[in-house]
Amino acid sequence: MLASGKLYKSNAVKALALMLLSIALVSCETVGYYSQAARGQLAIVFGREDIRRLLQQEELPPQLLEKFEKVIEIRKFAETELGLPVGDHYSSYVDVEREHVVWNVFAASEFSVDPVNWCYPIAGCVSYRGYFSEQSALNYAAKLEQEGFDVYTGGVDAYSTLGWFEDSLLSTVLDRADHQLAGLIFHELAHQLVYVSGDTTFNESFATAVEREGVRRWLAQSAAVSDIDAALLEYGRQRQFVDLVTGYRDRFEMLYQQELAEQSMRVRKSQLQQSLRDDYGALKRQWQGYAGYDGWFASSLNNAQLGTIASYNDLLPLFEGVFEKSNQNFPEFYAQVSRLAELSLAEREALVLDSEESSQ
Repeated sequence: MLASGKLYKSNAVKALALMLLSIALVSCETVGYYSQAARGQLAIVFGREDIRRLLQQEELPPQLLEKFEKVIEIRKFAETELGLPVGDHYSSYVDVEREHVVWNVFAASEFSVDPVNWCYPIAGCVSYRGYFSEQSALNYAAKLEQEGFDVYTGGVDAYSTLGWFEDSLLSTVLDRADHQLAGLIFHELAHQLVYVSGDTTFNESFATAVEREGVRRWLAQSAAVSDIDAALLEYGRQRQFVDLVTGYRDRFEMLYQQELAEQSMRVRKSQLQQSLRDDYGALKRQWQGYAGYDGWFASSLNNAQLGTIASYNDLLPLFEGVFEKSNQNFPEFYAQVSRLAELSLAEREALVLDSEESSQ
């Protein structure tokens, strides 16, 4: 196992502190939520195995051998080429023995695209509530639905503990292509570098910007031409998907600003959802039937679901612009983003509006 007794004790103390903090809060439901979070994180901490030690095992399956060696390369690249705080992150492996590590619940009002936020001691306020049990997530989602919210539940394969623990490589991401695995690691490490409590869109869009540029450089240095072409095709489709969904998100927002009776609003909302499905079908035909987003479109396409795409992409053009103004230099880029992070929410929103107006 990776951790020494001292490190295990340190991690256990951290988790215990989280549980005690939850007990200080008012509702029993909140205490239960933090308790399951602490138990889930501790299970990962105590399940860790050192990757370099695993590589010394003769019986290690070839697939794991290849992935572990690739992760070592990715960690080195992240530190030396992207200036990310690698430390001991992703130097250990955990088999979580399930399809996803956590399941996030997202919610929004029936006639609003603005997400519901939940506030936590470490992460601050974010637009989701995570569970280490799928059934627990579904139970909470059902409760929100009964209260009249639009709700979306999605499995998550990896997450950042924001430096609270050393993040591990999880079995849930092993089937990803090398560039996808690199992108995930770059994205999660970016959260260690800059994180604004209470601003999910800022945090996720920044991490996505680091991920995109990091993968571009990773591919240019390490990949065959065929792999680069495949990745570019994938990112091109992803950008088209994002543009489609965010464009419709804006159309839903305009609809909700109209003065309509609730039933009429529901009919118009349903029509927009069907129109979005139809336009996705047209996009698939352009992609020669590529079905990578079919699972996403199999859900209800409600306000909560639309918000999951916005969080990762709404400010991406802003960060891409900052990166260009930083002469594509990562240390300078991080310094600029850190200055943005120190601004108030109102000041950051004003900069976003200025950026959008200048790009039109």
